[in-house]
Amino acid sequence: MALTLHSSSSFINAIDIKTLKTQEESSIGSISYAQLNSSTCRLRVKSSIKIEPVSSDSKSQTSIFDGKREHEILEKFHGLSGGRKTGSGVPVFVMLPLDTVSIGGNLNRARAMNASLMALKSAGVEGVMVDAWWGLVEKDGPSKYNWDGYFELIQMVQKHGLKIQVVMSFHQCGGNVGDSCSIPLPPWVLEEISKNPDLVYTDKSGRRNPEYISLGCDSLPVLKGRTPIQVYSDFMRSFRETFSDYLGGVIVEVQVGMGPCGELRYPAYPESNGTWRFPGIGEFQCYDKYMRASLKAASVAIKNEDWGISGPHDSGNYNQFPEDTGFFKREGTWNTEYGQFFLAWYSDKLVEHGNQLLGAAEGIFRGTGAKLSGKVAGIHWHYGTRAHAAELTAGYYNTRDRDGYLAIAQMMAKRGVVLNFTCMEMRDGEQPSHANCSPEGLVKQVKMATKTTGTELAGENALERYDESAFEQVLATSRSDTGNGLTAFTYLRMNKRLFEGENWRNLVAFAKNMSEGGRNVGLSEYDTGRSDLYVGLIIKKDKKTEEAVLV
Repeated sequence: MALTLHSSSSFINAIDIKTLKTQEESSIGSISYAQLNSSTCRLRVKSSIKIEPVSSDSKSQTSIFDGKREHEILEKFHGLSGGRKTGSGVPVFVMLPLDTVSIGGNLNRARAMNASLMALKSAGVEGVMVDAWWGLVEKDGPSKYNWDGYFELIQMVQKHGLKIQVVMSFHQCGGNVGDSCSIPLPPWVLEEISKNPDLVYTDKSGRRNPEYISLGCDSLPVLKGRTPIQVYSDFMRSFRETFSDYLGGVIVEVQVGMGPCGELRYPAYPESNGTWRFPGIGEFQCYDKYMRASLKAASVAIKNEDWGISGPHDSGNYNQFPEDTGFFKREGTWNTEYGQFFLAWYSDKLVEHGNQLLGAAEGIFRGTGAKLSGKVAGIHWHYGTRAHAAELTAGYYNTRDRDGYLAIAQMMAKRGVVLNFTCMEMRDGEQPSHANCSPEGLVKQVKMATKTTGTELAGENALERYDESAFEQVLATSRSDTGNGLTAFTYLRMNKRLFEGENWRNLVAFAKNMSEGGRNVGLSEYDTGRSDLYVGLIIKKDKKTEEAVLV
């Protein structure tokens, strides 16, 4: 089975087709993706389309087609994605692979990336998203930045007429859902952590989590004379200076990573080494010496020092259920005066971390024309209980009687930042009943919180989904029938499965529907009229087919 993007009669008129007959194979504009086996997937592009990787020092924005005539044909080929309707459509972006840039700082699989971007453009998506990893860019030492791989990628994205969202990824890659590679924090940062393990989040058993620097030391010069906030700010400033010519143009958004997985949260449910399993409640991450000092200071301020000795003693462990604990059960400690004090302190620290980091980003990127965004995790398990235990351990003080997302939305609105929320593809009926999940209820609550505070809302899918049902759910949540509508959606993620026949067909239909304001206009199964971009069956290959390994 292979997937073909046809340049049908809706793109090329009779005169164009006649002209093309004079070209080799008479087949410009046909891209096929053939699934070979589970370990190898190759992207085949007919030889009439020349796929050339962009060099890192090239500033050319010319077409990958040779000659003016072929450039005109390319414009027809891309006719579907010429732009969304102003004010009605929701632009769709696609996340690039986590290892888009290699450990050495180079663009991985450049030829295949080039061809894949062309396919995404033809599908009608607005652009792509990429992680700018702290552990790669500042790998060689403090303030030594290498943006070469990202420079090459952004030029390539621009060449195809796409846009890009760039994530300032200050977290480790590896150990969480969907992490397909390992990119630790910069080596010089890991050296500091080895000398002072309290620089990272710690649970009540003393287990350290190297995913992200503890927010407890945000304002302390613990990283070779700089504070973490200063280090993050210098990184973002270097990005702004390097890509000043692209910000506000091809770079339409800068997302600021504020915790593990780039999300504003504590690492309460780490999957590495089997520590946490769904739907466990997770654990509070407030036991490094900096967080403990802050808790003690907060208790002294209210003249109740006993409350600052430690975190809750009855909050259970990672994989328990709420009713198995004294803290999270229906009438548990969470709803006592002590519980309210602790949860307010824990969540306020998180919101203030986001406020400091986004405040720095606001100053750095002001006037560039690029939007700022920040991601909030969709923690939907145990949402149906009174305490919302899994949200509480992650730092979201959201219970049946308290809206924990209003404070986050207010903080982002103050900074002019888009709130990016996950789990937009999930339905309540798909979840296991014992986990008390309600992703739909959670999304609705966040939509209302952003509407109330005047915060822009964007979305992502939490898990890799290719089915029509997931896309339909995103279409439904993208509208403003209940609360805020989405201003953008980023699909997770580009890989070889995305380009398989039915999966690709669903993405094309989804991008079209979103661009038309969420109207569910599916593609015909065989699209015999060729009125839309057609995702077809197997095409005949010839000896002049060029191959590039699919990213």
